[in-house]
Amino acid sequence: MNRREAIERVAWILGGTVIGAEFFISGCKSKTTDTASLFEADHEAYMDEIAETILPQTSTPGAKAAKVGAFMAVMVRDCYTPEDQKVFTKGLDQLNDECNKKYSKKFMELDPKQRTEILNALDKEQIAYTKTKKHDAPNHYFRMLKELTLLGYFTSEVGCTKALRYVPVPGKFIGDYPYKKGDRAWALS
Repeated sequence: MNRREAIERVAWILGGTVIGAEFFISGCKSKTTDTASLFEADHEAYMDEIAETILPQTSTPGAKAAKVGAFMAVMVRDCYTPEDQKVFTKGLDQLNDECNKKYSKKFMELDPKQRTEILNALDKEQIAYTKTKKHDAPNHYFRMLKELTLLGYFTSEVGCTKALRYVPVPGKFIGDYPYKKGDRAWALS
């Protein structure tokens, strides 16, 4: 992400707080009529495995522990436009097609090393696509997957309390708090 994209996203976030929660909530209503059939039963586990490959369990719990697959399903169903929903769901199928081409297996059948290789290749592909895409072109499905993984994980209880330093009721603001290399970032409620 470049500086311009970061500033644009922060502006959207700040604008959302000014406009109010009612606008945000009304904007997160699906425009499709048949949202129940958007994902099949096994898609949630599939998205959990993709997210776990992006954010694996280490000394902290991984994305699967935060139930990021369920989060993705809700966000795509309730907050994405029908066009983005199509890109996302078609992308899940494309990921399996890529795995079949390269390994003659579906993503769920791959070992962790193969999963990482395929997702790294997709990440490079989405970076190149994003650099050259036109403003009105749809996002790359892997970018959506990656963004939802990060959002779902770091806004979950597991992500906030285990991966970040969590302070439920913060005290006064200390602008020059000492930082030691390797310390976790802060999460405030």
